Amino acid sequence: MIESVRSAFALPDLRRRILFTILMLSIYRLVANIPVPGVNITAWIAFTQGTSQSNGLLDFLNLLSGGAVRNFSVMAMGVYPYITASIIIQLLTPIIPQLEELQAEGESGRNKINRFTYFMTVPLAVLQAVGQIRLIGFNIGSLEAIMPYFGFSPASNILPTLTTLTAMVGGTMFAIWLGEQITEEGVGQGVSLIIFGGIVAGVPQSLARLFAPGVDVSAQIFTLVAFIILTLVTLVAIVYVQEGQRRIPVQYGRRVRGRKVYQGQSTYIPLKVNTAGMIPIIFAQSLLTLPALMAQLFIRPESDSIFNQVMVWISNQFGNAQTFLYWFVYFLLVVGFTFFYTDVMVQQQNLAQTLQRQGGFIPGIRPGKRTEVYIMSVVRRITLVGAVFLGVVAILPGIMQGIGSLLNIPGLQQSALVVSGSGLIIIVGVVIDTMRQLESQLLMRNYEGFI
Repeated sequence: MIESVRSAFALPDLRRRILFTILMLSIYRLVANIPVPGVNITAWIAFTQGTSQSNGLLDFLNLLSGGAVRNFSVMAMGVYPYITASIIIQLLTPIIPQLEELQAEGESGRNKINRFTYFMTVPLAVLQAVGQIRLIGFNIGSLEAIMPYFGFSPASNILPTLTTLTAMVGGTMFAIWLGEQITEEGVGQGVSLIIFGGIVAGVPQSLARLFAPGVDVSAQIFTLVAFIILTLVTLVAIVYVQEGQRRIPVQYGRRVRGRKVYQGQSTYIPLKVNTAGMIPIIFAQSLLTLPALMAQLFIRPESDSIFNQVMVWISNQFGNAQTFLYWFVYFLLVVGFTFFYTDVMVQQQNLAQTLQRQGGFIPGIRPGKRTEVYIMSVVRRITLVGAVFLGVVAILPGIMQGIGSLLNIPGLQQSALVVSGSGLIIIVGVVIDTMRQLESQLLMRNYEGFI
């Protein structure tokens, strides 16, 4: 691998791409330290430093922003509005015939769909900015201490509020632009690399929290050992599952094209164990924040009614990543969304129709509807493994928290929070994808690749 890296930097074009990628990521990390106008950054840093790392809302927002939420920077939303818009467009494509036609047009159709995605990103970014600030306000108990001038009343707050929202939306669009530049001129998938860079940049600070003062030294050592073992085991499991696939054999019949006769060929359809990737975790965590948000809207501190007590209970259960109900519902949502998203993705590919159109068939299975039913049955069986795996990875902090309580080891859950399971899935996926792109570039020039 060292020789391959040396070969990559020896090629002027590839060296330029690698250095350009590093430059864009460096710019993102620099901008991620510019605070949002109107925020009391001193009070915000004091709050985040005193917050438990098991704060599900803060960890989730920080993950998607590439670490920018901890600084409440103009990049605090990261590229999440763009990801949301992409998911919405992807889910709407099989429903809206016009989008389906555009997708079938090839490169020009995909460019138009990308344009629609950008248009949808702007209003989603505005809503995300308002919602994210309100959620943080609910989470800390009072938004006035962090952002004293946010809101549309009184009238004097309107201009500061618009300034804050414009800065956050502008930061998101700038992050998307940086990601596009990396994809076009650099190496790897730009949006994923931005999130990857933020996760990796936060690892040293998270490691330092393992040795926070006031914690027993033996507990710190045990937590560090647990972190190393847990990270290695999780990495191996993620690579094994992410790269795992079920290969369905496909046979092509004898074909005549003009004067040429093509003999039948044997190949296979690679069905991945985890087709959905990181998307179900994003869906599940987004939905998991809704009950606490809705409950906060109805809570009245002066009221002692049963309805108010129910709202307080919902807020405590779903707004705090310390409860069993939180992690149990999280697991169920991840599993459910994995099946849902995988079904949508596979149905969009129309594998049965493509095989029939190209003269291929699965041995022992009739072409057409029977082939479609067979493929979906196989996909759902192997997705069960991927769904349960994703669910377990997502709730690793909760599992370690429970083990720490049983063994009476304070802070053991920190071993699963230095790099969360969700973050590890992103890291593994991005690293493998980037290495493959570098490998293809080297193989084009007759060099051995990384993998």
